[in-house]
Amino acid sequence: MKLIVGLGNPESEYANTRHNMGFDTVNQLAEKFEIPINKNKFKGIYGTGIIENEKVILLKPQTYMNLSGESVIEAINFYNIKLSDMIVIYDDMDVIPGKIKIRKKGGAGSHNGMKSVIETLQSEEFTRIRVGIGTPNFKNDRINYVIGKISLEEKKILEEGIKKAGEAVVEIVKNGVDTAMNKFN
Repeated sequence: MKLIVGLGNPESEYANTRHNMGFDTVNQLAEKFEIPINKNKFKGIYGTGIIENEKVILLKPQTYMNLSGESVIEAINFYNIKLSDMIVIYDDMDVIPGKIKIRKKGGAGSHNGMKSVIETLQSEEFTRIRVGIGTPNFKNDRINYVIGKISLEEKKILEEGIKKAGEAVVEIVKNGVDTAMNKFN
């Protein structure tokens, strides 16, 4: 069983923002594999289903970004998931829009959601898919950049990254993270 976590912010005001790339990827996977995300537990909303003959849990924490770890650890403990069977998907300013980066482990960088997950789990030993959103024109405008609305033109570029992130999840589930890294990085 795999736990696939998409990080984002729960309220509608954060829809169509750069900070919800994780939610958007999970939504795309839910639609493609007909997995309803309609259960409320683990301080999140989730659904269970099958991807490439593997049982999966698609989880969208509803704690706000900086407390995402609270939701993740509840799901891990309930289902007894090994960290090696978890994939976390999130936005990253250090990756070019429309691109993704897959890593087996590592730090959180400046991402508060990942900081929360790593701190709560007391581990960096899990797979993550970073969906590129690019950087703001002014460094001290990071918060407004990640939660600001995006134009239709930029949305098309970001959707390429979301699509690749979804394909990467399928590749990881089917053939493992090393194969996915070779294919997408």
